[in-house]
Amino acid sequence: MQTCESRSLSELVTELQASAEEVASLAKNSESDKEVFTEFAALLEKFTPVLIELKENCKVMDRPPVRKAVESLEKELRGAKELIKSTGSRSPIKQMEYMTQDLGRSLGLVLFASIDVSPEIKDKVAALHKELMNAKFNTSFSTSPCPSPRPSQESGFVSELDSEREIEEETVTLSIEDVVLQLKYGNDEEFRLALWGLRDFIKDHSIDNEWINNEGVIPILFNRLGSSKPHNRLTIIQMLRILASVNTENKEKMADVESLSLLVKSLTRDVDERREAVGLLLELSEVSAVQRRIGRIQGCIVMLVTMLNGDDSTACHDAGKLLIALSNNTQNALHMAEAGYFKPLVHYLKEGSDMSKILMATAISRIELTDQSRASLGEDGAIEPLVKMFKTGKLEAKLSALNALQNLSMLTENIQRLISSGIVVPLLQLLFSVTSVLMTLREPASAILARIAQSESVLFNKDVAQQMLSLLNLSSPVIQFHVLQALNSIASHSRASKIRKKMKENGAVQLLLPFLTESNLKNRTAALNLLYTLSKDSPEEFMEPLGEYHLNNIVNIISSSTSEGEKAAAIGILSNLPISNKKATYVLKKSNLLPILISIVSSSESTSTPSTKLGMIPLLVKLLSSGSLVAKCRAATSLAQLSQNSLALRKSRKSRWTCIPHSAEAFCRVHDGYCIVKNTFCLVKAGAISPLIKILEGEEREADEAVLDALATLLQDEIWENGSNYLARMSVFQAILKVLESGNVKAQEKALWILERMFSIEEHRTQHGEAAQMVLIDLAKW
Repeated sequence: MQTCESRSLSELVTELQASAEEVASLAKNSESDKEVFTEFAALLEKFTPVLIELKENCKVMDRPPVRKAVESLEKELRGAKELIKSTGSRSPIKQMEYMTQDLGRSLGLVLFASIDVSPEIKDKVAALHKELMNAKFNTSFSTSPCPSPRPSQESGFVSELDSEREIEEETVTLSIEDVVLQLKYGNDEEFRLALWGLRDFIKDHSIDNEWINNEGVIPILFNRLGSSKPHNRLTIIQMLRILASVNTENKEKMADVESLSLLVKSLTRDVDERREAVGLLLELSEVSAVQRRIGRIQGCIVMLVTMLNGDDSTACHDAGKLLIALSNNTQNALHMAEAGYFKPLVHYLKEGSDMSKILMATAISRIELTDQSRASLGEDGAIEPLVKMFKTGKLEAKLSALNALQNLSMLTENIQRLISSGIVVPLLQLLFSVTSVLMTLREPASAILARIAQSESVLFNKDVAQQMLSLLNLSSPVIQFHVLQALNSIASHSRASKIRKKMKENGAVQLLLPFLTESNLKNRTAALNLLYTLSKDSPEEFMEPLGEYHLNNIVNIISSSTSEGEKAAAIGILSNLPISNKKATYVLKKSNLLPILISIVSSSESTSTPSTKLGMIPLLVKLLSSGSLVAKCRAATSLAQLSQNSLALRKSRKSRWTCIPHSAEAFCRVHDGYCIVKNTFCLVKAGAISPLIKILEGEEREADEAVLDALATLLQDEIWENGSNYLARMSVFQAILKVLESGNVKAQEKALWILERMFSIEEHRTQHGEAAQMVLIDLAKW
């Protein structure tokens, strides 16, 4: 037979299973005391499902202690086999009980050594172990008199077994003096037996607390905890928990930093040891000195927070209670916040002293919060007490609260909480304040307002935009930047058309134009973005303050800026200028705008063919597929404006004045004439329709309006039927329906106009009307 070392654990367990089944079969077929052996066989058959599960976990269990325990169990089964064979006609009831308990002890060793298996498997092994240890065979069914436990006439093998049992019982049944010696100096196995002995002595009240103190048992256990192997460490902690439950004096003996550090180290170990360690620490936390010391031990609070969020319900419960106990110390509460557990911090914000509140608010402003952490703080109720601190606190409290709120406002979900707290008006009042001591508060206040302005809820305060406009000339560059951001967010909301109109009526454009020559890039770009937003409505009104000087400044930004965002905003402003304004057209032509634009687009292309030879339209079409979302939006706007002229610029097929005949490829069915891209700006011949539709099919909605404007140029009065049929062939309907389902109000209006034109043709109405019906019904509900 192979030795234990040469066989894998899986092979060992497989052979053990076969051996158990063989012994069970022998017991069933025994000629004497069938009832006793049948009971014994039934117990052995329960080994099979347990061993199968152990075999499935061999990879995590394959360690020397487990192999040794399995080998011990194998040895006991061989002994049982020999005992069954040697009984003959005798009734070995007592020997069978001994043998069953031996099997139980060996199985207990397997259980004790299997620290890495799941709790479910451990429970099954423990249940069988308990059944084996408590086994009593019914003697009333015996067909022959019961012999004494050790009859003189029994076989030599049985005598040998009994001798081994006597030796083992002498080893296990240690004296109190032996327990102390082996706790101090015993090897791992001797120490393990001494722990069992100690447990039994405590259980049987053979020793009292005075003896435990005199013998220094608690220091001995902590000394061995630092050097023991995993299975012994678990037993040590369990024993310490028993001793801690006796009285407060024992707990105080475990309260020194060195002992606590050893227990904290156990928090990083396997699940069972971790569970026992946190349970003991929770019991010890009743000692005030322990609460002070635990929080200072490196890694303790981090591990407790990790366990709080873990899957072990018992450890989670104990870790939570321990964290609550430790949170009596503000420094511990700060460490918990750094580890991602914020409830104690929020508690101090709500109910702590003024200094504690400032400490917690300052921590929120300085900790590098993730969005998940910001969400947790918002959900736990941090915003309301911080707003209260800002409104009613002294200068230091106001500043710490604002800095904390600025950090929390970076999460969209917290913006509504800020608005609901009533902070908008106090922030505006602060920005208008001329009190010198409050000047340091204005920068974080303006940053929070910029974040709040991203929510449409801010529109309920109808005067907020007008109030903020007046701050532009009264503030530092940093505050100006945040105010510009806030104004752009407010003006960009889909329901802000009246606000945009009022802003222009109150001189917003005139206030913003000086920023075009501002040296601060961030402020210049923010001002351009706001001007672009205001230029979308009533372009003729927007044009009034723009003279040649400002138009040249915008062109200069396009040609010389190194910022893509700044260039995009400047180009967007010019793309919204009305084509009919001859003065603006003249100025832009004079400033060589078109070559500048072609140069910009060309520089972003990696094609081998020089882009300048292709003309402007193909470059804009390429941007629809390869540019950023902002670039796609600007490109679609430019294509829409150019496409408006395609009908007038086409060469009619009915014209008799064409000197050179056009090729069939140049004929455009939509414009019902000959179209050449560089001359007529035809979207159909430029291949722009497919990428335009693809933008509508995407998830981003910012470019919808510009794309729909471009598509609508194919539905002008003279060509709407041709355009409808062409767009239908290009599968535009699903894209239009997507805009109706999720686009903004303006985009939905444009989509409805296109759908109405196309559904004027019965074929399209019949083919796509049913799909559109449900969307239109849902839209009508709003």
